[in-house]
Amino acid sequence: MLDRFRLDGKVALVTGGNRGIGLAIAKALGHAGARCLVTARRDNPDGEAELRVSGTEFDVARGDVRDPDMPARALAQCIERFGRIDILVNNAGVASHGHTETFDDERLELILSTNVASVFRFCREALPHLKAAGEGVILNVGSVSGFISNIPQNQAAYNASKAAVHMLTKSLASEFAPDGVRVNAVAPGYIDTDMTRGGFDNPDWDPVWRRMTPMGRYGQPEEVAACALFLCSPAASYVTGAVLPVDGGYLTR
Repeated sequence: MLDRFRLDGKVALVTGGNRGIGLAIAKALGHAGARCLVTARRDNPDGEAELRVSGTEFDVARGDVRDPDMPARALAQCIERFGRIDILVNNAGVASHGHTETFDDERLELILSTNVASVFRFCREALPHLKAAGEGVILNVGSVSGFISNIPQNQAAYNASKAAVHMLTKSLASEFAPDGVRVNAVAPGYIDTDMTRGGFDNPDWDPVWRRMTPMGRYGQPEEVAACALFLCSPAASYVTGAVLPVDGGYLTR
């Protein structure tokens, strides 16, 4: 049974894969035998060093996922370097908080172009390759914020963007199931990454987040990565259209 979690011979493309949850996912897929192409907007030598130490065979595609040309360039680099693509992980994302009345267009565009448009474009670029192979996996990183309106922070645009990721996941799953392509998502709760650490240090937010998480602690990127590995592996061969919360019970409230 454990061999069904192996990814030997597979190639994964992980956006935002040199830090945080994306790095943890790339390492998990690498441990299972996959080779990885990770995209990165900024250099993170420590993250790339972690990938090397983990034994993962990888390459890095530099660029911003908001660039409409980035998906095609990343896919071309992945195929040139590794000869194929089997798994796409759309992890790159941004968050921004603020009152809706004063939330400017620049921040709105940043969230929607990163969290929604780039995910759609990467899927659109990868799907012909996955269909041609007769099998493949897309894993999107959503959020518990795509299910509920988180408090006490105001983040209407972010919540809406992650709800869009969840619906895109379900829509693609039904559209491409006949082609052998599975599409799922993970929905992390409060995970200890650079993106959320500022909130942990906020005395108005941290106590609320902890109190509303039944397990009483924040998650680790590796805990999300373990669930991602399952959904990307043959162990999840009959799972498509799922959005799996990884949230310490946050959504049970």
